Amino acid sequence: MSIWGKVIGGAAGFALGGPIGALIGAIGGHVVDKFRTGAAQTDPGAFAADDDHRLGRDQRQVAFTIAVIALGAKLAKVDGVVTRDEIAVFKRVFRIPAGDMGEVGAIFNEAKRTAHGFEPYADQVARLFRRNPAVLEELLDALFLIAKADGVVHEAERDYLRKVARIFGFDRGRFERIEARHQAPETADPYEVLGIAHDASDAAIKARHRKLVLENHPDKLTAQGMPPEFVELAEDKLAVINAAYDRIRGQRGLR
Repeated sequence: MSIWGKVIGGAAGFALGGPIGALIGAIGGHVVDKFRTGAAQTDPGAFAADDDHRLGRDQRQVAFTIAVIALGAKLAKVDGVVTRDEIAVFKRVFRIPAGDMGEVGAIFNEAKRTAHGFEPYADQVARLFRRNPAVLEELLDALFLIAKADGVVHEAERDYLRKVARIFGFDRGRFERIEARHQAPETADPYEVLGIAHDASDAAIKARHRKLVLENHPDKLTAQGMPPEFVELAEDKLAVINAAYDRIRGQRGLR
């Protein structure tokens, strides 16, 4: 079953609890009720710090997907208006089948409508994937794509992304590295893309590139809870990392 079938069906999301579980329940409460075994499972405050141990791969994939939808919906409101470009990028990034568009749109609209802010969603998914920061980077990458859908990341959007990154536990250097990947290849600093100093040794640069490739391999990310539907996004990220490394190799004459 695709991630969209799992999200819409609700069966994989019933045990999540917290704001993510509440959002699933708001859309398909009758499905959630079918699987409920206790009030704590759907209580928005029930998400525990060690939930990453008790949830299976399906639940983690659903949590990742719902978090991207919810945080994307909140991001789209930051500059005061949800544009067609943002919606188009949202559809492209998530590769939503036409038959599921209505239900996914309902989740997006519900998240956009809710009174509470983005922080509870970011906090829950951060705790869920706290041992898998590369998965959280993929989520932030998806948000960057939505932010730059109209051709520019506005300062209000950048501030939103910085706040999400802080909740994810990313320091300023890591955020700047992620942001650099979303600049035009000809203007992005390849050293910043790799997150390494300009005066680093050749050996250090090779080791850094090797580490990033291993951490961001799509197979590893899907094993950690990233839905397979997001593999293309991960592949694009690897391509940017490799292109930055190739530029540095060319500048330094590395073999």
